[in-house]
Amino acid sequence: MKTPPRVSAPISNPSSFPPLIEDDFSYYYPFFQDVIPPVLPSSPALPEMLPHRRCRPLADDADESAGNRRRRKKRNIARLITSLAALDAQEESDRRELEDDLYLLRANHDKKAATLLDYYFRFQDHYSDLDADDSLRTTKDSMAASAAAAAAAAAALADAAYVGDPAPHQHQRRLWVKDRSRAWWERCSHPDFPEEEFRRAFRMGRATFDMICEGLGAAVAKEDTTLRAAIPVRQRVAVCIWRLATGEPLRLVSKRFGLGISTCHKLVLEVCSAIRSVLMPRYLRWPDLASAAAIKARFEAVSGIPNVLGSMYTTHIPIIAPKISVAAYYNRRHTERNQKTSYSITVQGVVDPDGVFTDVCIGWPGSMPDDQVLEKSALYHRAEEKGMLRNAWIVGSSGHPLLDWVLVPYTQQNLTWTKHAFNEKIGEVQRIAREAFARLKGRWSCLQKRTEVKLQDLPVVLGACCVLHNICEMSKEEMYHEFNYELVDDEMVPDNGIRSESSMQARDNIAHNLLHQGLGGTTFF
Repeated sequence: MKTPPRVSAPISNPSSFPPLIEDDFSYYYPFFQDVIPPVLPSSPALPEMLPHRRCRPLADDADESAGNRRRRKKRNIARLITSLAALDAQEESDRRELEDDLYLLRANHDKKAATLLDYYFRFQDHYSDLDADDSLRTTKDSMAASAAAAAAAAAALADAAYVGDPAPHQHQRRLWVKDRSRAWWERCSHPDFPEEEFRRAFRMGRATFDMICEGLGAAVAKEDTTLRAAIPVRQRVAVCIWRLATGEPLRLVSKRFGLGISTCHKLVLEVCSAIRSVLMPRYLRWPDLASAAAIKARFEAVSGIPNVLGSMYTTHIPIIAPKISVAAYYNRRHTERNQKTSYSITVQGVVDPDGVFTDVCIGWPGSMPDDQVLEKSALYHRAEEKGMLRNAWIVGSSGHPLLDWVLVPYTQQNLTWTKHAFNEKIGEVQRIAREAFARLKGRWSCLQKRTEVKLQDLPVVLGACCVLHNICEMSKEEMYHEFNYELVDDEMVPDNGIRSESSMQARDNIAHNLLHQGLGGTTFF
């Protein structure tokens, strides 16, 4: 009898499997990547799922897998607790290190604070002694001023009582004036003060300074009042010149001369205005016929070009951004070159062979090119409308146009030998104007940086600088090397560089004569 095949009977009682073990660590299951959650059979065909696996009874396998799961959970929990303990220990160690560092920082801070306080007290004591010495020096002046004021008040009371003033005993107002040290200025104004130090401070010798004071005496002098004595003329002029020469802020000018900041600012503007109105007609003027002939002869000796009456150049003076018309004063070329936003105004000047200004045009916005500044100047109107420059040349730069009275170098590419020679010679004349402007900015350092002067007052200050420059050049004042200034200005070739056909022909004739008369030079070969 054939034995029938064994057929696995379906499991009809799922409750015979061991139940799912649930404990308090079920929260940590998602953190354990190696733990496989148990899978309960949901179908009676469980033996058919593993046809090739020979295993022990299901009950034993369930017990063994449950034991393995417990052991793995215990190991993972132990590792987690160990990691937490290690983190706590590391945090405690870091906290202790931070406390030690904080303690050291506090100790260093307390030590530095004590040192600074000690230095401050010593510094205060030192300056208290200096103030005491200064007060002793000014005691006599203060007492004299007080006595004069008291005498004047007494005289006024006596006069009031004499004429029958109904309240002669009325309280009089007193004027309080802060005591400031004038030791530096008193030392500079002393006859024994070294001449070289005086020249370095004021960019001129004592004789030239005295000449300026004498010329401005009537314009800047003030009378004494009942309450205070007027500032002397020499001190007024010194405040202005030292401010222009050094470019220092007004607070340092105040400390140097023992005057208030507002007083120093007022003195600078008053003296500059007096220089412009009194000294400019004497020291900055257009040459007369005799002087013009001498200037033409000297320029021709330098360059070989006839009838040159002056060398012209245009420079820029930095300013603080104005409140109105900001775009007009924005200097795009200086901004691109220096990588710093720049605003400026222009100064156009014509100089003679000695570098002395004979004409200036001040105040046009820095965005205007050189040719437009020239067209706005009084020199242009005198030459074009009044014909004051017939048979004369003003040598300009490549940024100026070629006119009947303005001679400029050739700017096109691939120049001939004749044009190269002409550019060399005209460059010698142009260099005179560039060097004059370099000495102007080097001698008066206030022109090298933005000043504290308002835009509407700046032309007066710049005009005073040009006049003082002329006085120093005429007096042959020495220019120290430490005050040399490198002049950098951007020149743009105008769109319409040639405004006259006759002037173009005249320039070609001059270039031809220079080369064929042997005056062209050979450095361009």
